[in-house]
Amino acid sequence: MVRGFPKLFESPGEGFGWASAWPWRGRQYYTRGLIQAALVRVGQGQEGAVSHIHARFPLICRKYHRSHPLGIFFGESPLDSPFLLVLFEIVFIICTTSIIRFLLKPLKQPRVISEMIGGIIVGPSILGRNKKFAEAMLPDNSQFVVRTLGIMAFMYFMFIAGIKMDFTLLKRCGRKHVYIAVTGVIIPTVTSAAVAFLTRKSMDPGLAKVSSIGAITTSLAVTSFPVLNPILKDLNLLSSEMGRMAIVTAVIGDAIGINIVIAFEAAKQGEGDSVDAVWYLISLVILLAFICIAVRRTMLWIVHKTPVGKPVSQGYIVGILLGVLVMGFLTDMFGMAIANGPLWLGLVIPDGPPLGATLVERTETLIMEIFMPFAFAVYAMFEFGWSGLSPLFGMIVTGYISKLLGTLIPSLLCQMPFRDSLTLSLMMSLRGQVELLLYIHWIDKLIIGVPPFTLLVLSTVVITGIAGPLISFLYDPTRPYMVNKRRTIQHHPPDTELRLVVCVHEEESVAGLINLLEVSCPTVDSPFSIYSLHLIELIGRGIPLLVDYENEEHSPEYTNDDAIHNALKLYSETRGELKFNAFTALAPMRSMYQNICELALDNKATLIILPFHKEYPNNLEGTQILRRGVQSVNIKVLSHAPCSVGVLVDKGNFRNPMHAAGGSMRRHHFVVLFLGGADAREALAYADRMVGNVDVSLTVIRFLSFNHEGDDEMEKKLDDGLVTWFWVKNESNERVRYREVVVRNGAETVASIQAVNDEAYCDLWIVGRYQGINGKLLEGLEAWSEDNELGVIGDYVASIDFGSTASVLVMQQQVLRGQGPPKLGWKKRLSSFNNSRSSMFLCSS
Repeated sequence: MVRGFPKLFESPGEGFGWASAWPWRGRQYYTRGLIQAALVRVGQGQEGAVSHIHARFPLICRKYHRSHPLGIFFGESPLDSPFLLVLFEIVFIICTTSIIRFLLKPLKQPRVISEMIGGIIVGPSILGRNKKFAEAMLPDNSQFVVRTLGIMAFMYFMFIAGIKMDFTLLKRCGRKHVYIAVTGVIIPTVTSAAVAFLTRKSMDPGLAKVSSIGAITTSLAVTSFPVLNPILKDLNLLSSEMGRMAIVTAVIGDAIGINIVIAFEAAKQGEGDSVDAVWYLISLVILLAFICIAVRRTMLWIVHKTPVGKPVSQGYIVGILLGVLVMGFLTDMFGMAIANGPLWLGLVIPDGPPLGATLVERTETLIMEIFMPFAFAVYAMFEFGWSGLSPLFGMIVTGYISKLLGTLIPSLLCQMPFRDSLTLSLMMSLRGQVELLLYIHWIDKLIIGVPPFTLLVLSTVVITGIAGPLISFLYDPTRPYMVNKRRTIQHHPPDTELRLVVCVHEEESVAGLINLLEVSCPTVDSPFSIYSLHLIELIGRGIPLLVDYENEEHSPEYTNDDAIHNALKLYSETRGELKFNAFTALAPMRSMYQNICELALDNKATLIILPFHKEYPNNLEGTQILRRGVQSVNIKVLSHAPCSVGVLVDKGNFRNPMHAAGGSMRRHHFVVLFLGGADAREALAYADRMVGNVDVSLTVIRFLSFNHEGDDEMEKKLDDGLVTWFWVKNESNERVRYREVVVRNGAETVASIQAVNDEAYCDLWIVGRYQGINGKLLEGLEAWSEDNELGVIGDYVASIDFGSTASVLVMQQQVLRGQGPPKLGWKKRLSSFNNSRSSMFLCSS
């Protein structure tokens, strides 16, 4: 098969452009333009026109459909087969991008930077400049396939971004968000446009057009949601205060940017003939009407047909994914950017469960991990012609600086702290996939050539590569959580309201949490204010959501958690000593702890109660069911909580109702394992509240080191003070028993606990996590523990090997500002128990 392949073209000033790096569509347009120009010369009788074509399009003979090679043992190269070559390119591109991502991860670089750098290295820009590498890895027929995969990857990337985007935020956003977003778009647009018109005479003709200047200045001013959302997710800031504000601001900016893009496309279409612009607008209106009316109603019908709690039918999913390709075809046919159709299709799909979540869950990994690396790998850069780039360079520098200042100044005027304002400004300066897609589209529209394309791509890499690490350095979302004021059970004033944040992942946890609240003995003098937080992993949405059921309207697709809140609310209504507040948080697992800590901080909670990451079914003795991602959430809450934290290991026996309608049930027996330290004191203080419940009997066992070996004097004095206060208060209470056990090492500690378990039945073990424990009491147990959130002893009594069916409550006392979060390494932890931090924990009397 014979085909033409362009080598070097004239400049845009001559009516042509560079095509050696163009996407295949741009290459097609340039080829067609040159051939038409040459044919005109032939028609006019100009000699040399045919030779002119041959000079610019050297003929290449290539056999496209080769038979599969017999194998390397027969002297054949597998790279001679187009199919095997494409497979090898897929593996090579993905592996190279993954390696670069791994190397840049310590530098806090977003994923898009790794993919863009990997694409530059693998593509024609660097490795492709080697003649042998280009002939073996980047022949023109395989580049066509890879480029097509890259364009399809962009289409599905924009489709997924459209599903995640929620324009209903525009109804709920505050004036501050609108003010910052609008100012952040107008200022950089005006300043960069001013620079463009001042230097317009020295620009290339294609770039000097008003429509071209408008397109570039707008791209410098608008921060797109599809770029910002995954970067903030990589930086684990999606649920943070600044992350949420940046997302809302970006959605407002996108609403402005979409209209500007439509205006730019219409202006570009009308450059040749104004009738073309009219037909463009007519086709646009028809397509948008079809999407917003017919397609939207179809999506709502699919949601209505799907039973609650059931997945969407596979046929619907396949049809929608095929619809992405159809929308790309239609928008490209009408002269619009090929990614507009998939984006608009995604916008009309209801986000969240069942439809949006299913689509994202089934396609996101494949698109982001397999196909997206191709979108960056086949576009050549670093061609000649840099002398005329100074106007564009001035526009880029002016645009980014004014974007930074245009966000920083209004943020400061809104009385935001300087550090937070600067962080928000850097977030709004992030660039990525959408910008690259625009640059490719501008090549198709003959706006820019390879040198401008190179400059724009490099500026994107530099700006995002600098902004990402600076954001991580400037902004710590956990900083507000470490407070100076005591918020612990031990130091809580008596006869005052106790505020608790109760976290729930699944309905199975509700019964145990209700019983824990019941035995915690709320009274009229010391009522409980309960903040129930149902935690749901964010899937099918790009914006974290915190639903306050009392003060806000919530979307009906998230009311499937009503059973959880209704159960807690029903319990609170039966007890006049309880106030109930229901919340639902939708967030990524990595940042879910921020919602928990923020809710506790805002409501001045004293205790956060977390469910353990393992579930113990009632009817399956010895069976454990792991809850994915819950352990990571618990550990981060324990590290950053602004108050004390309790982790409840509910083994099923604790789910039986504590009270019946006609009176109380049997008495429950609880055991406190007091090994000393701040966490143990918090456990004892909480157990002291439980003793107020007449259906609870309590045994407190204090472990002491033989000959006081390894004791920290300050910790021991604090322990003695609290234990003495507790015993004096409950000495006459026949439901309370206290005893002391002297041990030499961890083995004797475990043996003593096992003996207690063998003596009598226990419903609940209450232990401290680890702060301040004498290392001698745990000597030899360092390598035994598996679950960090429970501590050594908590993990032991919760394990199946221990042989107890009793539930476990592990307490951690609040860590004050300046003390730092608890360490996770057991050996380091045990060696640092006796430190000066203990002096901060004072017992109340």
